[in-house]
Amino acid sequence: MTDSIMWVEKYRPQKISDLVNQKEIVGSLNALLKNVTEIPHLLFSGSAGVGKTTLALCLCRQILGDGWKEFTLELNASDERGINMVRERVKKFSKFAGLDTNIPFKIIILDEADEMTSDAQTALRRIIEDASKSCRFIMIANNISKIIEPIQSRCAVFKFTTIPEKEVIAHLKEIAKKEKVKVDEDGLKAIYDYTEGDLRHAINLMQATASLGGITEENVKTSAGLTKTTDVDDVLKMALAGKIMDARNKMIELIKVYGMSESDFLKYINEAMYRTKQPNIVEISEIVAKYDYRILSGANPEIQLSALLAELSKFGK
Repeated sequence: MTDSIMWVEKYRPQKISDLVNQKEIVGSLNALLKNVTEIPHLLFSGSAGVGKTTLALCLCRQILGDGWKEFTLELNASDERGINMVRERVKKFSKFAGLDTNIPFKIIILDEADEMTSDAQTALRRIIEDASKSCRFIMIANNISKIIEPIQSRCAVFKFTTIPEKEVIAHLKEIAKKEKVKVDEDGLKAIYDYTEGDLRHAINLMQATASLGGITEENVKTSAGLTKTTDVDDVLKMALAGKIMDARNKMIELIKVYGMSESDFLKYINEAMYRTKQPNIVEISEIVAKYDYRILSGANPEIQLSALLAELSKFGK
């Protein structure tokens, strides 16, 4: 039923036409491909798991042919954010383009480009200009507002939309059929509800759930750690009642014993707050958002979540 190959890679589309959803973007790119040499630099933006990187790789295959890997440089900018990455790796690759072949240009994919520093982006702007005859850049970003305007103006921008529930479930059914995995509608809907349109996450969750014997709602909840989400309600109640030690101990148990991520814990706290109709909902929302930002900025999660619970206790008095 399951194997060692990740389904998200096994069933990654190889052609532009196979991409799930994003029909308008596919149509626009197919029009550009009619005159490959005139293709501009590209900037793909949108939430995670909607096909940005997949489409970039499909373009490389279609434009560069069988030897596309040799003429493609793929970098994760969030791992290599500094100015040295731009100057050394990107500039070197673009300079020695090796266009004594029948390819129109080399392609540089910068994934998670919105995580690059401002200095790196500024340096990249000049490199994009200097290398435009021999290279094309495909920038990929979740948050386009973090890409400096001079780079945006040098690219054709494509904004990817969240994949609708109907299309995600249909795609999951196709994979399940090929893998001979039993599924039911409630299980597939639970996957969609948890992954919120992130198709990559949905496929990974379905593969993990399949090891439990089938894609049922209960198995999905077990696989995703959702069986403990109601315990987050208890953490909120304890914090608001001033029982900080009890709330903190329960929070640590959920994260370290049951594997709930810090971001999911905050998401469930936020949902519990609205579900229980807290009287100080505006102030509590601002507090949750503050600690979410701190954790995303790299602060210690356990310290930040403990501080969150301590701050929430003020509203119970």
